[in-house]
Amino acid sequence: MTPPRTPSPSADDAASPAAVPTATDPVAPMLAKAVATVPDADSVEGGLSYEPKWDGFRGLVYWDGEQLEIGSRGSKPLTRYFPELVEALGERLPGPCVLDGEIVLRRGDHGGERLDWDALSQRIHPAASRVAKLSVETPASFVAFDLLAEGDHSLLDRPFGERRAALERLLDGAAAPLHLSRTTTDADVARRWLVEFEGAGLDGVVAKPLAASYLPGKRTMLKVKHRRTADCVLLGYRVHKSGQGVGSLLLGLYDSGGELRNVGGASAFSDARRLELVDELADLVKHDDDGGIAHAETDRSRFSSGKDVSYVPLRPERVVEVRYDQMEGERFRHTVQVERWRDDREAASCGFDQLEVPAAYDLGEVLVRP
Repeated sequence: MTPPRTPSPSADDAASPAAVPTATDPVAPMLAKAVATVPDADSVEGGLSYEPKWDGFRGLVYWDGEQLEIGSRGSKPLTRYFPELVEALGERLPGPCVLDGEIVLRRGDHGGERLDWDALSQRIHPAASRVAKLSVETPASFVAFDLLAEGDHSLLDRPFGERRAALERLLDGAAAPLHLSRTTTDADVARRWLVEFEGAGLDGVVAKPLAASYLPGKRTMLKVKHRRTADCVLLGYRVHKSGQGVGSLLLGLYDSGGELRNVGGASAFSDARRLELVDELADLVKHDDDGGIAHAETDRSRFSSGKDVSYVPLRPERVVEVRYDQMEGERFRHTVQVERWRDDREAASCGFDQLEVPAAYDLGEVLVRP
């Protein structure tokens, strides 16, 4: 194994250098705040670097040359769920380091490959036998986009431009499943990526100030995601965990065969609004033969094990416009936000055909370094 490459010392090294993060003393990942559009490169002092926003699990890789650990965004260990990455990264990394990046799962044939969030989410399983099986059937990849330490030198205090240059040197010649996220300093290229790369399953673009140090837990980066709206049929609502008011609205769309399918939920209501919604929706509540509220449950999954999946069913007559970023199969990828009621629309007119479908784009082209 080649010895680790270390950055050149500078005068800043003498001024309380940051400690090297470790698996036992992990660092909180730097975060991003949402902006509406891709910012110009000169909108931030020192300029911006742009890169794709990967749709996976945020992962921090701690490699000391002998043992490799992977921590999640919340510093929870992910190591046991991805044994294939532990083995591969230990073989491919040239020396001790701490990487910030994304665990993703690639699916599809060459020329039509894309990220698969659903398959990736299934990798978090309590059974060791299942973990081992999936590590072979659906192996994950790691896309690195920042270098936090190299050897026994912390890079947290260094500007991103320097960290990125060091990362490129460290991963020069790296092979799958270890990848280096591509970057550009051209805002127009980033705007093109925002449109094209969605077809490969990516969910936006991230802009990073080139002059900024790594600030754990701070929203220093900027993220741009798609902003879309859809008119959905209201299927029901879940009662808030407090027992008072509406916790979330259940949404549906009609498929081409006329079947109404559950596509996700909308939440984030104020205390006052939760109570108002109960009154507003009272006339739509379905009742059983005895006059009580009819019982309804959503399908269970391994994520809902032990959770209350019951909801108050509503007659599918009211339409609500919601804001969303992307779809994953036939469901909204993330919780959506309510925009307004659409009393001018008939529920039967709310189908999947209204949704924007991004043009297909091969993930392999995204991962190829220019």
